[in-house]
Amino acid sequence: MNYYILGLAILPVIVLMWYIYRRDEYRPEPAAQLLKGFGWGVLSALIAIVLVSPFEMQGGSEGQPGILGCAFNAFCLAAIPEECAKALCLWLFLRRNKYFDEYMDGIVYAVMVGMGFAAVENVMYLFSNLDQWMTVGVMRGLLSVPGHFLFAVLMGYYFSLWRIRGDAKSFWMILIAPIMTHGIFDFLVMFLGASEYFAGLLLVLFFTFLNRLRKFCSRLIESHLAEDKEELT
Repeated sequence: MNYYILGLAILPVIVLMWYIYRRDEYRPEPAAQLLKGFGWGVLSALIAIVLVSPFEMQGGSEGQPGILGCAFNAFCLAAIPEECAKALCLWLFLRRNKYFDEYMDGIVYAVMVGMGFAAVENVMYLFSNLDQWMTVGVMRGLLSVPGHFLFAVLMGYYFSLWRIRGDAKSFWMILIAPIMTHGIFDFLVMFLGASEYFAGLLLVLFFTFLNRLRKFCSRLIESHLAEDKEELT
C-alpha cells in the first residue's frame, strides 16, 4: 500500500512539472537541469522544516485561536519560511547557471523548485495520515500542489525580470508576491476549518481567489513566452 500512497503523493507533482516543461516552447531546458531544480526544491523543504520546528515545538499559535491564530499559522509558520526557503534555493541554483537565458526559464526553474518542495510536503502529509491517505492525497493533489505551482510561477516571473532586466522593484516581488498569495491561500483554508458560521462564504472566497490567481499566473506565463518569442525573431 505504501507504493500507492507514494504514487498519489508524487503524481500531481509530475503532472505539473510536465505541464510547465511543455509550455517552454522555444528552447526547452535540459532534463538534468530540471532534475537539479527539483532537488533544490527538496532541499528547500528541509530548510523550511528547520526554520519552523522551534515554533512548532512551542505549540505554534495554540494560545491565539480564531482569526489571529489562523493568520499567524498561515503567514509565520507556512508562507514566510517556505517561500523564503524556496527563493534562497532558486537563487543558489540559478546564480551562475548558464542555461538561465530566457524569461520563461525563471518560471520553469521556479516551478521545479516549488514542485520539489511540494513533493516532500505531500509525502509527509500522506504518510502522517495513513487512516485517510486517499482523501488527503486527492485534496492536496487538487488544491495544495497546484497552489505551490502558482506561487512558483509568481516567484519565477519576478525572478526573470530582476535577473534579465535588472528591475530593482521585481527583486522584492520575488518574495512579496508568493508570500502574500501563499499566506492568503493557507489562511482561507485554515479559517474555513476553524469557522462554524462562515464556512460557505469562506469556501466561495477561497475558490474565487484560487481561480483569479490561476488566471493571473496564466497571463504571466504568456507574457514571458511573448518576451522570449520577440527576442528570437
